[in-house]
Amino acid sequence: MPADMNDYFKKKQNENNKNSSNNNSGGNGNSGGGNSGGFNMPPNPLGEMSDKTKQRLIVGAVLLVLLFLLRPFVIINSGEVGIKVTMGKFNSVPLNPGLHFYIPMIEQVIPVNTKIRLITYSDKESAAVGGDNMNAGYSSKSGDGYEGGLKVNPSIGVLDKRGLTVNIDIAVQYQLRAAAAPATISQWGSSWEEKIINSKLREVVRDVVGQYTAEQLPEMRNEIAKAIQTKLTVKMEALPNDPVILSSVELRNIVLPQKIKDQIERVQIAKQDVTIAEQQKEKAKQLADKVTIESIAQANANKVIAQSLSAELVQMEQIKNQGKFNDALRENKNAQIFLTPGGAVPNIWVDMKTNKQQQQQISGANQ
Repeated sequence: MPADMNDYFKKKQNENNKNSSNNNSGGNGNSGGGNSGGFNMPPNPLGEMSDKTKQRLIVGAVLLVLLFLLRPFVIINSGEVGIKVTMGKFNSVPLNPGLHFYIPMIEQVIPVNTKIRLITYSDKESAAVGGDNMNAGYSSKSGDGYEGGLKVNPSIGVLDKRGLTVNIDIAVQYQLRAAAAPATISQWGSSWEEKIINSKLREVVRDVVGQYTAEQLPEMRNEIAKAIQTKLTVKMEALPNDPVILSSVELRNIVLPQKIKDQIERVQIAKQDVTIAEQQKEKAKQLADKVTIESIAQANANKVIAQSLSAELVQMEQIKNQGKFNDALRENKNAQIFLTPGGAVPNIWVDMKTNKQQQQQISGANQ
């Protein structure tokens, strides 16, 4: 404790003791007892403490005030790492989530987000997604173009193999590598995403799409998406300290010029017409083949039957039919039999009895 403070407390204590003794003597001289206008001072709590104790209390109070004002500590949340900067120099070892102390005005701790983020390139308004700010650079800031870990950029305009402008809608999922965060922020700054993701992605998309014509892009969609992801991964891994973990690259849409769309539509219609014509031709061919096969089969059958016929077989068939007619004549006396010329089979049988009954019914109906 400073010397002037000790002198002050000692002087104050002596005055209190002196006033107390005067009040006691004055009180004894008065009848009725009591104080004659004086009062007793409360005892000084510091007076009973030693000088070292007093000094410790004052130092502790000063430290509490400084701790409250300067706040020489920071809390790193889950999904973040801290970068300690000492006199402008970045510490290469990131701070893990938890409570960390630093020296104010000499050191600074910058929280950096390492969660998975999504950057989309699209002209559709539906691409925007709301949510909490999750800035992947320095500590969260409003108005940085990010919403809910999502940044929306206009679609990427590139030239195809013939120089026609094509717009590509694409989405990239990525995150900052925690171990490389200090080196990444030190080299690229807080706008590392624009310098790394945005720049490299546009470069890769231009290289890949430029190898195809606009008409080929819809047909080669899957191959183009794979090529973009492969080349972008190679470029990310080639950067110093491997700063970014690339999760996925999704090719969402290919926007072609209107005249190319019309041309593709005409080609598709022509292809459909050709397909329908080929199907009809194939159906007609199958039907013709079926008729031909049936005709050949019938001719072969007729040939076999003709080869199997003989005079004896014809005579035997005639005898069988004659026997059937004879049996029928026993029941129907009015039947008429017509024989084909030469007595060949079959014979013609006419049931006269049935015909007469039918004629009587018709005449009765007419009457």
